[in-house]
Amino acid sequence: MSTATTMQSFVEHFLDERHRLGFASRSMGYALRSFATHVDAQALTGPLRIEVMASWARCPKNASDDPRTWARRLKILRPFARWFRQFEPGTAVPDSSIFGRVGQRLAPHIYTEQEIAALLAAAHRLRPPLRGATYETLFGLLAATGLRLSEAVHLLDRDVDLQAGLLQVRRTKFAKSRQVPIHPTTLAALRRYATLRDREVATTQEAPFFVGTRGRRHGRMPSLRQVDRVFQQLREQLGWVNRGAHATPRVHDLRHTFVVRRILRWQGEGVDIDQQMLALSTYVGHANVTNTYWYLSAVPELLARAAARFEPLMGNTEVDHV
Repeated sequence: MSTATTMQSFVEHFLDERHRLGFASRSMGYALRSFATHVDAQALTGPLRIEVMASWARCPKNASDDPRTWARRLKILRPFARWFRQFEPGTAVPDSSIFGRVGQRLAPHIYTEQEIAALLAAAHRLRPPLRGATYETLFGLLAATGLRLSEAVHLLDRDVDLQAGLLQVRRTKFAKSRQVPIHPTTLAALRRYATLRDREVATTQEAPFFVGTRGRRHGRMPSLRQVDRVFQQLREQLGWVNRGAHATPRVHDLRHTFVVRRILRWQGEGVDIDQQMLALSTYVGHANVTNTYWYLSAVPELLARAAARFEPLMGNTEVDHV
């Protein structure tokens, strides 16, 4: 690596190439820029070494002591390291043996109806009233539609059709826009929020639908970190018992809960789930329907329901265990 060229400039070149090829690189871009800062801060030159990449993955600034998280960070570096070899052929490409393989997806916390109701009530009590309404409506929308947090926060006023009851989701994980029909009760909640918001904040069609209420964020789009902080605060107040495999219940588990509740309802109604999975996958914006089928084998609530439905079919038949 030339001493006149920073790692940051290489990263930007790499991301620009990916963007021109049609790849969405937001999360990768954030990680690679962090890595470049780590490298440039040490004034490192020449081929990238495994030790440098591993030290970044374990860096205290990344706030994790979980080897699975370190492995995921190294996985992000692999395509960049392969690309960087054209400039520094001696660059190493990290494999899965360093911190172990990236683990399988962990089972989420599936919220009960009571937990969701308590969350919305606690959010409603936040002050000032517009702040409470923002988080009550935002968390309610996540629970009612299964949107990703980033998708909901990035909704603009023009993306929310309060007449037709339709959301135009543009800022998606896989850069694919989709339309999301919403239930009349959800639509009514969005209308109430918009009415309150418009009394306090000047809005346009290009303004964010959900607005911040404090400091520099007043009237502007709340940051994802800010939303997560509020959620953590409410979670601690409510004292939930964690039923998932992650350290704590998360905002993202509202999305998982939506998918699981929908499948449970179909199971209860005797609906052919296979015929509905593609529609559900499209609704929630999964890149592949296999991501939706994952819930059938990974979520205890669905496994328990499946077992309960299967048991009567077995009767007194003896089963050989092999």
